[in-house]
Amino acid sequence: MSQSTLAPPTVASPRRIAALALPALVVLTAEPLYVLVDTAVVGHLGRVPLAALAVGGTVLTLTAWLGSVLAYGITGRAARRFGSGDRAAAVAEGVQASWLALGVGVLVALGMQVGAGPLARTLGGSGEVAAAAAQWLRVAALGAPGLMLAAAGNGWLRGVQDLRRPLWFVLGPNLLSALLCPLLVYPAGLGLVGSAVANAVAQTISGGLFAAALVRERVPLRPRPRVIRQQLVLSRDLLVRGVAFQASFLSATAVAARFGAAAVGAHQIAVQLWFFTALVLDALAIAAQTLIGAALGAGDAAGARALARRIALLGAVCGVAFALLIAAGAGIVPSWFSSDPQVRDQAMVAWPWFVALQPIGGVVFALDGVLIGAGDVRYLRNLTIVAAFGGFLPAIWLAYAFDLGLGGIWAGLTLFVVVRLAALLLRLRSGGWAVVGAVR
Repeated sequence: MSQSTLAPPTVASPRRIAALALPALVVLTAEPLYVLVDTAVVGHLGRVPLAALAVGGTVLTLTAWLGSVLAYGITGRAARRFGSGDRAAAVAEGVQASWLALGVGVLVALGMQVGAGPLARTLGGSGEVAAAAAQWLRVAALGAPGLMLAAAGNGWLRGVQDLRRPLWFVLGPNLLSALLCPLLVYPAGLGLVGSAVANAVAQTISGGLFAAALVRERVPLRPRPRVIRQQLVLSRDLLVRGVAFQASFLSATAVAARFGAAAVGAHQIAVQLWFFTALVLDALAIAAQTLIGAALGAGDAAGARALARRIALLGAVCGVAFALLIAAGAGIVPSWFSSDPQVRDQAMVAWPWFVALQPIGGVVFALDGVLIGAGDVRYLRNLTIVAAFGGFLPAIWLAYAFDLGLGGIWAGLTLFVVVRLAALLLRLRSGGWAVVGAVR
C-alpha cells in the first residue's frame, strides 16, 4: 500500500509557497536588473559601444538560457531525493549537475575565444560594432563557467528547499558588479571592456560561492557519468521545449515587422511586458518544482495533487491581479516606452489580448512548474511543440496572409496559451504525472 493511502496528504500553505517563491523572484530579477545598469553605463560611451553590448549580450543570453534549463531540470531530481529523506542524495545530484555545468561553461569560454568574431559579424554585420562586440564577448565569456555553476547551484539548492543562500550568492555578486562596472568603464578607462570584466567577475564569484556550498556539504565530489547522462536527457527535453518557444516568438516578431515599424515597435513593448510578468510568475513555478518534487519523493501522490491544485489557483489569482493592473495602465504604460502616437495606437490593438492572457498564463506557468517538478518534462516538450507548430505559428502566418495586423498575432499567442492550458488541465486531472519515488 502506498504512503499516500496510509497518511493524509500534507499541502504546503500559501505562506510556505510564498516563502519559496519570493527569494526565487529576487534571484530571477537580479540578472535582468544588472543588465539594465550595464546598458545605462555603456550607453553613455556612444552608439557603437551600446550596439556592441546589444550584440554580445544576445549571445551570452543564450548561455544563461542553457543554465536556466539545467537549473529547472536538476530542481525536480534533487527535490525528489530530498522528499524521500535522503538529503545527501539530493546534494549528490547537485554535484553531477555542477560537473555538467562546468564542462559546458568551459566549452563556451574557449569557444568564444575562437568564435566571437564570426558570431559578432553574423549578428552585427562588419565594421566597428562587430569588432567591439567580439572584443566584449571574448572577455565576458570567461565568466561562463561561473554562470553555469551558479545555475546548477540554484537547481540543487532549490531542490533541498534552501532559497536563502541562492539569494545572497546571486544578489551579492550582481550588486558588486553594478558598482564595479562604472568604475572600470570610466575612471579606469577600460571603456566597453570594463563592462565585460565586471560581468565576468560577478559570474565567477557567484559560481565560486555555489561550488563552495557544495563542498561544505561533505558529499563525494567525483563525477558519475551515468547520472550526468540522465540529467542530460532531462535537459534535452527542456531544451527542445525552449527552442519551440524561441522559434514561435522570433516568428511573431518577424510577422509584426511586416506590418510596419509602428506595429513591430508596439509588439516589442507588449511582448517584453509579457516576458516580465512571466518572469514574476516563474517564481511561483520554481516553488511548485521544489514542493511537488519533494511530495512525490516522499511518496505522497495525494498531497502532490492537492498541492498542484492550490498552486494553479494561486497562479490564477496572480494572473487576475496582473490583468487588473495592466488594464488600468492601458492609457499610460505604452507612453513610457514610446512617444510615437502610431506606436501607442498599435499597442492598444494588442492590449486587450495582453490583459486577457494574464489569468490564463498564470495557471499555465504554475502548472508548467508542477510538471517540471514531477519530472514530466517529455509531456511538456511534446505539448509545447504541438501548441507552437500546430497552433501559434500557423495562426500568426495566417494573420500575415490575411493582413490581420497586430491583433491577429496576439490572437495567435492567445491560442498558443489556451491550447497549453487545456492540455495541462487534462494532464493534471488524469494524475498520470504524479509518479512517486526518489527517482522517476
